[in-house]
Amino acid sequence: MAGRPAVSSARFQRSETARAEAFSDGVFAIAATILVLGLAVPAHPAGGLGHALARQWPAYLGYLASFSYIAVIWLNHHQAFVRIRTMNRGLHAANLFVLFMTAALAFPTEVVADAVQSDVWGRDAKVATALYAGIAAALCLSWVALYWRLLRCPGLLEKGVEPAYVRHGLIRSAVGAAVYCTVGVLGALVTPPIALAAFAVLPAFYFATSEGLPTGRRAADQGPGPDA
Repeated sequence: MAGRPAVSSARFQRSETARAEAFSDGVFAIAATILVLGLAVPAHPAGGLGHALARQWPAYLGYLASFSYIAVIWLNHHQAFVRIRTMNRGLHAANLFVLFMTAALAFPTEVVADAVQSDVWGRDAKVATALYAGIAAALCLSWVALYWRLLRCPGLLEKGVEPAYVRHGLIRSAVGAAVYCTVGVLGALVTPPIALAAFAVLPAFYFATSEGLPTGRRAADQGPGPDA
């Protein structure tokens, strides 16, 4: 219509990160809190509470592994978003993919706890560990999507972001997906306890590298050279 001011399409393509960060923090908090619902007072005869509680060790291990994983995801998410200046539709979609997979983690956690408590060496335990590994690997792939979007759209990043940060994030996420898939295969074909141990330990790797791989951190700490 004549005389009507034109509306820039950019306003529909870019947005600030505040709302996405607030929504993401809420999803992470709920996903972590839901995990505790898998810890319940076990049925037991009189005088048998101690044995019943001890028999629930898979539930405790699952809670530890998944809470640690979500906590590290939240930390990595924070480290990523302090480097992101603005968001486009593709980055919003990648972020929602991360949240979608994070929220799903409570399901395989409870499946693993139930199956392993019944028979740690049984077929159900093997299927359960494969399920957990598959969802954990998909969660890693959601981070691949997020870092790939940042790699394709460097204008979304703040100025002065470490040159290797996004590339290292891609590597870490891809390696994590491969490791979880390998662990799932070992748990399904060899023995579930191998997978259970890996599920508990792997979040430590992501915590240690939350600001990038060691070489990337050293380069960032050293800053630009004298000719920069």
